[in-house]
Amino acid sequence: MLTKKQLDLLEFIHRRLQQDGVPPSFDEMKVALDLRSKSGIHRLITALEERGFIRRLAHRARAIEILRLPENSKEYSNRGPAGAGAATGPATGVANFGSSPGGSVQAEKDQPRQGGTAAAIELSVMGRIAAGVPIEAINQISHQVAVPQAMLSSNGRHYALEVRGDSMINAGINDGDIVVIRETDTADDGDIVVALVADEEATLKRLFRRDGAISLEAENPAYPTRVYPEDQVKVQGRLVGLIRNY
Repeated sequence: MLTKKQLDLLEFIHRRLQQDGVPPSFDEMKVALDLRSKSGIHRLITALEERGFIRRLAHRARAIEILRLPENSKEYSNRGPAGAGAATGPATGVANFGSSPGGSVQAEKDQPRQGGTAAAIELSVMGRIAAGVPIEAINQISHQVAVPQAMLSSNGRHYALEVRGDSMINAGINDGDIVVIRETDTADDGDIVVALVADEEATLKRLFRRDGAISLEAENPAYPTRVYPEDQVKVQGRLVGLIRNY
């Protein structure tokens, strides 16, 4: 049996894995469970690991794998295979960041391609995006990439970007990865977004709104949080998936 806090944390981690493809940070867990310090999260994580519900993967930041859910969990009936997270194959890994499964994309240039066990969509790779300090805004198509149709939501346009930099490594986004973006000009706090700064620089960061300003936060402690006036930042899309070549 789990305590209420242990169950709440396990379900929160599961939801974030299903939504983002990576587990939440300890700070996010602390906020979600309304705890005063991260030491309480450490105790809960240890208890869940000792009881065989999760496994922490060595030498990897924020690497938690869910092994099972208790049958009394509200997430139990919705759970997929053990260890929800990025699905990998021998050559390519694909992580889903919370799009609706089974949808199709409505963009004019997105063309379905049949092959293998599931349909794929050809998305335009619109150049490179900085996961570090902002770089010049991307605006040219460099090539096409095949994306699993199940990764894309049923409404809205999608595009892909090649990541340059290491500021989002703790969110599982590495230099050279291809990120899949759903076009939108809105985002919730904590979403990973393509942000256009001052109409000339684009970057991939977590977005937060604080005191009338926009904070763009990295997932690497080597990079500082950058704060801009609200009118200087435009959301151009939200991360929904990731493709990695090995």
